[in-house]
Amino acid sequence: MDNAPSPAPTGYLLFDPEEDDVLICRAVREETHDVKTFVFAPRSQRRFGFQPGQFMTFEFEIAGETIYRCYTLSGAPTRPDTCSITVKRVPGGPVSNWLHDTFRPGMALKATGPMGDFSWSRHPSTDAKYLLISGGSGVTPMMSMTRAAYDLAEIRDTVFVHAARTPADIVFRDELDMMARRNRSIRVAHICEADAPQESWAGLRGRLTLSGLEALAPDFRTREIFVCGPSPFMAAVRNLLKEAGFDMSRHHEESFNFEELSGAEQAEVVEATEDMAPAVRTFRIEFAKTRRVVECPEDLSILEAAKRAGMRLPSSCTKGLCGTCKSKKVSGEVAMTHQGGIRQREIDAGQILICCSKPLSDVVIER
Repeated sequence: MDNAPSPAPTGYLLFDPEEDDVLICRAVREETHDVKTFVFAPRSQRRFGFQPGQFMTFEFEIAGETIYRCYTLSGAPTRPDTCSITVKRVPGGPVSNWLHDTFRPGMALKATGPMGDFSWSRHPSTDAKYLLISGGSGVTPMMSMTRAAYDLAEIRDTVFVHAARTPADIVFRDELDMMARRNRSIRVAHICEADAPQESWAGLRGRLTLSGLEALAPDFRTREIFVCGPSPFMAAVRNLLKEAGFDMSRHHEESFNFEELSGAEQAEVVEATEDMAPAVRTFRIEFAKTRRVVECPEDLSILEAAKRAGMRLPSSCTKGLCGTCKSKKVSGEVAMTHQGGIRQREIDAGQILICCSKPLSDVVIER
């Protein structure tokens, strides 16, 4: 299938961030005690066209700082007048806490997209059999796909497995159960690690195991599998599938991780730094606000050089697609090869994506 989004209904124009990137918040809905859904509509009279499971990059102005974050669209393209994101409050997270505490209907922000390859529209099953496995807020792309199938009354053999800490943390619980009741091709299973203060959990408990997976979807080896959630969760599912002999070409995963480097990643960084070839020219990269200076070889991205120096900068896709690492270049020259995560007018204004920019000279970044 091509990369074009699902078209808008006949007679309507699609939302185009190159022409007008402003979205207006229409509603804020509480999903759980620490998860909210934010519903948006274009400022102009347009509709959204995207494939279920895709994401958008949002621009937030918080305390005088511009922050970019990627969020998967939790709504479905079958409801094109609005789009929505579902955000879990993260302790210390600048964006999630600002959204939960400050953002209200009528307020505006900017967005780019939709983008992304994580969709059953891009990776269709030959026999329309799917297994969706999500943990925590990783439920959002799965919800978009399931909502689209439900709205269209599609007969997709879909097993939806969602893992949560407690029953109080199951996002979209009622809606998922309702869709499963009314469309028999959708089967939903919730797994909880513990009871909630107000509810003892009588369903599946603990973590997903091979025996549990075989009980929920005995034919999982014949399905197209999509996985989304925290990195440790996805790694555990990945290992489980490999041990089960699953054909990993039918395994797809998605995660936007803004957390700190793990110990293993730091070890890889040290090893990679030691192996760097000395013949490559090296340039000085200065981060003006933090007053950090790193050395960056000409064949390395600025983001990777900063990570190797121990800096923690917002990033996600690392291939110029999402725009999370967008930064203002004060001076210097770079070679940037992006995949749509930045607009031409932003490039003209001096913005770059540091994940796909390699230095051609010393560079100063406003960050």
